[in-house]
Parts: sequence; C-alpha cells; structure tokens
Amino acid sequence: MLADKVKTQIRAIYKDIAAALPNFVSRREQNYMVAEISKTLAGEYDKHRRIVVVEAGTGIGKSLSYLLGTIPLGLVQKKKVVIATATVALQEQLLHKDLPFFLAQSELNFKFGLVKGRQRYVCLSKLEMMIGSDSGAQVAMWQTKPDQSQIDLLQSLLKDFHEGKWNGEIDTLTKPIPDHLWQQISSDKHSCHRQVAAHRLCPFHGARDEMDTWDVLIVNHSLLFADLELGGGVILPDPEEAYYVIDEAHHLPLVARDFSSAQATLRGTIDWLEKLNKTVSKLQNQIKSDQIISPAQNIMDHISEMVSASNLVAQFLDTQLKQFDNPESRWRFEHGKIPQSLVIPAENLTSSSNSAVKQLGKIQSILSEAIKDGDIPKHQAEQLVTEAGFMLQRLENTAKLWKSIAKEDSAKGAPSARWIELLTGKQTDYLLQASPIEVGFMLEHMLWQKAAGVVLCSATLRALNKFDHFCHQVGLSLQDGSRYLALQSPFDYENNGTLFIPHMKTEPTHDLFTEELAEKIIKLIEGEMATLVLFASYWQMDKTLELVESKVKVPILVQGTQPRQQLLKTHTERCDDQLPSVIFGTGSFSEGLDLPGDYLTNLIVTKLPFAVPTSPVEQAHAEYIKLKGGNPFMQLTVPDASRKLIQSCGRLLRKEQDYGRVAILDRRLITKRYGKSLIDALPPFRKVIE
Repeated sequence: MLADKVKTQIRAIYKDIAAALPNFVSRREQNYMVAEISKTLAGEYDKHRRIVVVEAGTGIGKSLSYLLGTIPLGLVQKKKVVIATATVALQEQLLHKDLPFFLAQSELNFKFGLVKGRQRYVCLSKLEMMIGSDSGAQVAMWQTKPDQSQIDLLQSLLKDFHEGKWNGEIDTLTKPIPDHLWQQISSDKHSCHRQVAAHRLCPFHGARDEMDTWDVLIVNHSLLFADLELGGGVILPDPEEAYYVIDEAHHLPLVARDFSSAQATLRGTIDWLEKLNKTVSKLQNQIKSDQIISPAQNIMDHISEMVSASNLVAQFLDTQLKQFDNPESRWRFEHGKIPQSLVIPAENLTSSSNSAVKQLGKIQSILSEAIKDGDIPKHQAEQLVTEAGFMLQRLENTAKLWKSIAKEDSAKGAPSARWIELLTGKQTDYLLQASPIEVGFMLEHMLWQKAAGVVLCSATLRALNKFDHFCHQVGLSLQDGSRYLALQSPFDYENNGTLFIPHMKTEPTHDLFTEELAEKIIKLIEGEMATLVLFASYWQMDKTLELVESKVKVPILVQGTQPRQQLLKTHTERCDDQLPSVIFGTGSFSEGLDLPGDYLTNLIVTKLPFAVPTSPVEQAHAEYIKLKGGNPFMQLTVPDASRKLIQSCGRLLRKEQDYGRVAILDRRLITKRYGKSLIDALPPFRKVIE
C-alpha cells in the first residue's frame, strides 16, 4: 500500500511545483498519472506484477508525472530510480532541465546523473598502444593498417586528455572521430581492470565510482539491455532494487531485438583467429606460471577446430552463389531453418567457440593474478590485458552468433531469423547474421519478473486505439495484472486543428502519384508561413523536390542537405522574420521534432507510413504469421502504420495554443477498409474530406 506519508509528500511537492511554474494549469490527467504510477509501484493493485503502461498524450507533462510518481516512493522504499530513454534529446532534457527543477522544488535529498556505457569512454591503454612504438602490439590492435593521419589524430586525443582539455568521453570531443577508429580505442569490460595501475584513474572507472552515489540514474535503452543481458545489477542497480521508468517505450521492441542479434564475417573471423593464436603464444611466453600451459594448449586446439569448421562453411557457401543472386546479395533461410550441410559445422563452431571463450577467460584470470603478484612489468601488463580483452570480446561475439545460428527453435514460439549476405571486395566473404523476431519472452525473463516495478510510457503506445499490438511486442498481457492507462491530451484539437484529406485522382501505388503529389503540395504551400512535408522515402522526396522547387517562390529546406539542428535553426529564423519557410523531411522527422506555435501551422503527410518488409527480420516475422494462419499486413503493417501516423500528426500541435492543418494525401484512408480505423485512432481534429 502507498503510505500516507508518501501521498502527503507527493501532494506537497505538486503544489510547490505548481507555484513555481508560470501559467501552470493543474490537469486531471497528470494527477491521475502520478497517482496510478505510485500506487502501482507500491503494490496496491498487484504485489507481484508492479507494471504500469501509460500512453500520455502531448501536453500532459509525462516527465514531471513519472518523476513525482517514482522518486518520493523510491527514496522511502530505498529503491533506485532508473529512467531509460531512446533519444539523447530526452536524456539531455532530464539531466539539464527536468531533474534539476524537480530537485529544487521538491526539497528532497537525492542525487542523479547520466550513466553511459563503457564504449562512450576512451581506454587510455588501447590509445597508447595504438600510437606506441611496439609495432607488434600495434598490428594486433589495428584492424587495418593505419595511415599517419589516423595516428596523428590519436596522438592529439592523448595529448588533450593529459593536458585536461578532454575528459575521455566521446560525447565531449570537439572534433568527430570515425566510428571504426573509436571502436578500437573505447573501453571494454575485458581489458579495463582496476588492478592495472593505468586503469585505476581511467575515465570509465571514475564515472562508475560517482554513479554508485546516485539515487536517480538516466540511461539509454541499449545500456539497459546491456545490463539485463548480464543478469542485471552489473552495470546498473539490481532489478529487484530498482524502479524502472522506460520512456519512449514504443522503441523498446526494436531495441531489444537489435540487442539480441549477432553477426560476424566468415573469412574475416578466420583471419583474426590466426591473430588470436599469436596473442595466446605471447601470453604463454610472458606468464611464467605453469597454470597457463593447459588453457593455452586447449584454446589453440579450439581455434584450430574453429578455423577448420569455418573453412567448411566457406567452401559450402562458395558452391551456393546462385542463392545470393538477388539485389540484396542475401540468402535468407525460410522459417529460420539452416541447410542440412551447415548443421554439423554450426554445432561444432558453437561448441568450440564456447570452449575457447572459457579457456581465454581462464588465461585472463591467470594474467590478473600474475599482475597482482608483480610477476609482469607494468608496461607489459597493460599491453597484455588490453590485447587479451580485445580478443575475448571478439571471441564472445563469434560464440553468440554460432549459438544463435545452431540453436533449435522452440515449437511454442517464433523462430529466429537467420541469413547470410555475400560481401565482394579483395576476397569473397560472407556476413552471417541471426536475430529473434519476437522478444516478449526475453523481456518477461530479464525484466518483468525481476524488477521491483516498471513504468512504460510514451505519447504513442496504442495502435488503432488498442494496447494489444504493443503488449504482444513486449511480452505483456492485458490480463496479467499489469495496469494500462490511455490519457488523452488536454489540447483542443477540434477547434485548433483540421485534418484535411483532399480529393486525389491517384493512390500511392499508381505510377503518376508523385506527379499529382507535387501538384497538391504546390497548392497546399501557397499562402502558408510554416510548412513541414513528410515523405515515406528519400526517393519520393527527391523526385517531388525536382517537380516542385522551380514552381514555388519559397526556398525549400531539405533533410540531409545540412545537419538537422542547422536546418531547424534556419527554418525558425525565417519564421521569426515573417518569411515563409518549407521543410521536406522523411520518417525520422515525424518523431522528436518540436516546432511549437507559428513554427509549424501546415503539416503535409504525403503517404501512409506502411513499412515494406525489406529487412530479413521483418520478412521472417511475416512468414511466421502466415504459417500460423494470420495476416501479416493486418497484424503487423497496419498497427505499425497507425502508431507512426499518430506520431507524424503529433508534430502539429505542441502547445495548448497551437493551431494549424494536417493534410494527408493518401486516399487509401477513404478507399480501404482499414482507413476508418486509422482515422479514428488520430487525435480528434476537425475533419474536412473532399
């Protein structure tokens, strides 16, 4: 039960916040959201299933609601509050605006901060090795032979760090660094050990020490899954001791799926396995203990087995090139079943890679003991730890891939998607990939069963006015004891917004649709001061731009021609100067884009956001639904389009006094049976249908 003391405290904080905010309006929906969150987490509804799913419409103030519903209760119950978001923008808002304000007004005594994954911090040992004089270590660390400009860049990073100009985080770099280069110098769980002197004061460990004092932790979805995959409580607090707030929760299924996928190249793996052999030999020479003899010999045997089995796979694929004769150069296995010729090599690779991981782990432990005992000189210790950790990380990834490829799918659940892509270059290679197509069972096991409590929230969680699609995606049920809230936006959509569906001679599947689209856009832009046009593809955006640009007097700002923030800055400046402005954007502009007031009054959605199942995972999912007698279009495509269309239309009214028109140029809303359901799920704009 929610203690009276906590209820009183929440009410008092709410009053103080109301007094501190100019023009604050007390909203019934916000009060209800706060109460339902705190009561659910306190176990008032279900002591064993403390999960609440909240769709909070624009303008309710969901960030403030979940801070008020979780932090006072968390402090009393001695639970940490972990807030996971999908976007950097929301993390920044929580860190620099929402939480400082809440702390000041609530007068609660709590600490908070942003938790970043290891890969956001530089590993100084790796950095020094990659620019160092030991060419052997350099070759082992570099994935490809470096040029002088790369070495110069790394040298400048090291210099800036030692001079205090850089704190070792990728996010504070003044000049961007290529991804492939950062991956080779970032911290990882295997090589960053405190017992090595150079790592005791490294950027990562310094940040982790500070994190232990925090009561509220902001993370991204990927870091949340990194911790959960390790069993929970390794990076973040133990799930049993934490209240999780998963904001932007509509991203959760895709993030979970991507995190559980694995990939590796075949011949590329064979090449670095040869490097691993050399690393093991080096470790055996440096560590004088007899304990290393057995694991070193064992791992060399396993490497030999892996190379042999990988060569068998490569030889088989070389005889199957006709399978890759398609635009994607991809061979996807129907229903996730790999060819019989790959079954035994895949099982052997699973076994030998798992065994190799265990043996390299043993060697790493022996290395750690030798360093503690002072048997290895400091400069050699750092290099060996880093190199061994780098190899172990790659070995674990390879083991994860082969386990995913070789495992037998459960007859009760969806199969994994498995596919191979042909890579052409200096040598023919194959990229092997595997991914689950449904992740609900995994979330149930890793999070729902373990957490002290969970709040899932977003402005768009329902599809076609129902939570069913989201529930299925994340492994929840409407009857499992979880709570579900759909809180309507307080905005006056009927008086402030118009949904306009104009007459169109063609539908998006017609060859002449793009030409008619251009004609309609020209008319809809005319006389308007602030327009956003959302396209379903870059191709259609570029083609329409060719047809429109010379026929309108307004310069068109196009996504991709300049950085997003710069493009939006140009747009708002034109609006401030009372000059008309038009933005052309694609799907990524339909979410997280905030153009309040006069910065957006004319929104044009060119086409319903139906996703074409082009990815192997989407194709496998559709295939599975068909196998079960379902309709992939109605079960996957339409619900997903409904959620995306709501997000797109949500760009128009961002604040209570905003106004404007949404025009959707897709007559399928009128001509198809599913159209009415899509319209009914949109905010209640005044409707004008030609």
